[in-house]
Amino acid sequence: MTLTLSSKPDYEQSRQRIEAFWQGELLDRPVVQFFLAKPIEEQVPEPASHHTSSADRWLDSQYQVDLALAACRNRDFLGDTLPVFYPNLGPEVFSALYGCPMHFGDYGTSWTDPMLHDWSQAGQLSLDWNHPYLHKLHEMTDALIEAGQGLFITGMTDWHAGGDAIAAFRDPLNLAIDMLEHLPEVTGMLDRLEGDYYKIYDIFYQKLRNAGLPITSWTMLIHDGRYYIPSNDFSIMVSQKMFDEVFLPGIRREIQYYERSIYHLDGPGALRHLDSLLAISELNAIQYVYGAGNEGIHRWMWVYQKIQKAGKGIQVNLRLDEVPLAIQNLDPHGVFLNIESVPDRDSARALLRELERWR
Repeated sequence: MTLTLSSKPDYEQSRQRIEAFWQGELLDRPVVQFFLAKPIEEQVPEPASHHTSSADRWLDSQYQVDLALAACRNRDFLGDTLPVFYPNLGPEVFSALYGCPMHFGDYGTSWTDPMLHDWSQAGQLSLDWNHPYLHKLHEMTDALIEAGQGLFITGMTDWHAGGDAIAAFRDPLNLAIDMLEHLPEVTGMLDRLEGDYYKIYDIFYQKLRNAGLPITSWTMLIHDGRYYIPSNDFSIMVSQKMFDEVFLPGIRREIQYYERSIYHLDGPGALRHLDSLLAISELNAIQYVYGAGNEGIHRWMWVYQKIQKAGKGIQVNLRLDEVPLAIQNLDPHGVFLNIESVPDRDSARALLRELERWR
């Protein structure tokens, strides 16, 4: 059944364009997404916060739904920009379900404290299926699904399992030492987390699919089957050999578990693992994030070209004025452009016309 969204009348065309991206193909133009606020006179007020703490604001499901409704009404979803809103308690919520204390900041960030202070305690760790944050994710997901009917897509939260979860348990610096001194404990924990992750992913996958929704998350691509964004930000701290021996097998199994995947490769230091990731035949695409202080896609064009040469799709994060450079140097097949600084509707429409000429 085709999904109909009043905020995105051309949803079906974008869905087909995104599926072409997953296949490394091209319809009329590459996939392109960008944030675009409506003119101020067309906007509705955001809900007022009367919360006494940041945590109260983060955990107020109705307030988060009201924020999503206001944001949906205050944006233009041109190009392939999708009206996606998802329950968000921060990237370490998976680790919090095992007992890591979580803190909520004022500016859209949350973080956890390490709680595995000695590997002798590892056997006591287990995912708490009755954890308040897990109940909250269910509550928020259900509320968003209800409020978003015919208006927006509810996505899955930001899971960081695998090596990133263990880094949260131990603190990244301690885990770096553990890779030398406690490797059997690390690999054993990876195996345990993998099984838990598939179970929790599948629970929310079924919830979203039963609501007639495609699967999406913080990277707002979509698929009607299993899709996600595998990652291992901790990998920047280990060698290629150690990554291949310890983390790559689990990453490969995770990618095989999905039907569509785009790997989140975070930072120039993680590029040492690019060849290993490109060798995973089931991986559809790579999202390379060069990070603050490393801006300028001209510096990383060789990375995108290498990924394309290996037959994988690419997500390119760039400014509007860098689009001509991408057109000159990249094949439009299997390209997803995530563009910042699109100022208005006229600029957005001019951008789309320019991309339609990119053959």
